[in-house]
Amino acid sequence: MDTHIFRGTLILFVATIFFTAVESQGYDYFDLEPAYLLSNNCPKECSCPPSFPRALYCENKGLKEVPPIPSRIWYLYLQNNEIEMLNEKQFSNATQLRWINLNKNKITSQSIEKNFFGAMKNVLYLFLEDNDLEEVPAPLPSSLEQLRLAKNKISKIPEGVFSNLENLTLLDLYQNKLTDGSFQADAFSGLKNLMQLNVAKNELKKMPAGLPSNTVQLYLDKNNIESIPDDYFNNVPRISFIRLNYNKLSDKGIPANVFNVTSLLDLQLSHNELATLPTVNGHLERLYLDHNKIKSK
Repeated sequence: MDTHIFRGTLILFVATIFFTAVESQGYDYFDLEPAYLLSNNCPKECSCPPSFPRALYCENKGLKEVPPIPSRIWYLYLQNNEIEMLNEKQFSNATQLRWINLNKNKITSQSIEKNFFGAMKNVLYLFLEDNDLEEVPAPLPSSLEQLRLAKNKISKIPEGVFSNLENLTLLDLYQNKLTDGSFQADAFSGLKNLMQLNVAKNELKKMPAGLPSNTVQLYLDKNNIESIPDDYFNNVPRISFIRLNYNKLSDKGIPANVFNVTSLLDLQLSHNELATLPTVNGHLERLYLDHNKIKSK
């Protein structure tokens, strides 16, 4: 099954996200209007459950435009529609948004108004998966904690687009059209708290340079990577999960001790061209090497 979230290593991570979201929807409602006023203030295309007065559910409605968003809304669900355009006028009242889900629409890079996302000061989670973006939107809110851009057509990362995202913990660029030339040497320099980086199923031939120092989970499956620079993981002391399945790694492309990292717990190198076992640290808990050229002695 082709998926960009791998359950085995992400259970704790996903659980944390879920409970954070649930908890955040359960407080700070005391200043809201009575339920009958909330329902009158709900766009006809959407639903506004009284039990979640900060949420606006407009998914799976065949919408081509963003409906009027009440000012009280924190959680906006617009996935699985046919929305093409995003502009400031549509969101003029939505100054408190924390969570925006725009997955599976028809949004292009050209159809996003200039500085549209940059003007949002409170957004923590931004979902733009499965659209038609050709580059990472810029600028982005400095408040962001998660940015999910999987399954687009992204081949360009604008210079400095991540430089102000110190709060970002998850960056998902799975299944795009990223090449080695898409990343400048300092592309990740502003991501001081990034823990998970997913660049699987792209068109990389080299390991991305300048990994954020707090990276814990790195996903690079299904690229065309042939080698790993010596001491590549020396500046990421917390790295625990590395997935490099379905690449073109051979013995000559792996330096002797590149995976001899004390923090590493899970290393996946299946479907490559290895003929010998790589050197690993004694702390490693899981090593995946199936579908290589390794022969048992």
